[in-house]
Amino acid sequence: MPEKTFEKAMERLEEIVKTLEGGALPLEASLKSFEEGMKLVQFCSGKLEEAQKKVSLLVKEGEERFRVVPFDKEEAGDA
Repeated sequence: MPEKTFEKAMERLEEIVKTLEGGALPLEASLKSFEEGMKLVQFCSGKLEEAQKKVSLLVKEGEERFRVVPFDKEEAGDA
């Protein structure tokens, strides 16, 4: 089984949304698709949280010195 990636999960989630919006599935199949979609949302949210924790900025402190600063999502919104 291939490794699940964020990109593949998002593609599948988009397919599910289009199918559900089409309204052609019977109720039971719609519920099954919705359940799969919710699992994909949880997976993608987890991956995004993981990535956010890893993001850091290098801030120059003088000539050759740098320090690692955690990414602050509130400051990013201001930029």
